[in-house]
Amino acid sequence: MNDGDKGAGQAAPSRRKDARRNQKALLDAAAAVFVTSGVDAPVRDIAAKAGVGLGTIYRHFPTRADLVIGVYRHQVDACADAGPALLATSPSPHSALGRWISLFVDFLVTKHGLAAVLQADNTGFEALHAYFLDRLLPVCTELLEAAAVAGEIRPDVDAYQLMRGVGNLCIGAENDPRYDARHMAELLVAGLRRPHH
Repeated sequence: MNDGDKGAGQAAPSRRKDARRNQKALLDAAAAVFVTSGVDAPVRDIAAKAGVGLGTIYRHFPTRADLVIGVYRHQVDACADAGPALLATSPSPHSALGRWISLFVDFLVTKHGLAAVLQADNTGFEALHAYFLDRLLPVCTELLEAAAVAGEIRPDVDAYQLMRGVGNLCIGAENDPRYDARHMAELLVAGLRRPHH
């Protein structure tokens, strides 16, 4: 490749990168507002938090459902991306698994009202649920396999069952101040450890 043709295509990718960065900032802001104010929060609050105009939000997400779906996918992606990052930076695969499960719990508990909004449009919900499993099951499987290979946990733990079990531990957690879903999930992850003879 000679240097002559480098400059031509550079403007478009960097514009695309900016657009992606803006959209990420927007989705981060929307997620934060949804957590504190619920999914019916005014779009102008989200715009203010993201530092963009209302028009920008409506251009990316013409309806509230589009925005809710965008936030849900964005949070699933963040949770999926965290798995390999935690494996690379944690002292052991078991501790990476524990950290990942606590992110997963945060996602499940702070989805305030997301599920209800999505169930109203069942086909959208099914597609999102499939996306959730497609993205997160392989990550959970990878963490479990790493911990099993390291001899830290029993080898017979199934990712779907673990995620489902953690999900069940999170039901109703956001409405009960006396219940700490994250702590219960930590106990579950601790219980996966192989006993040391």
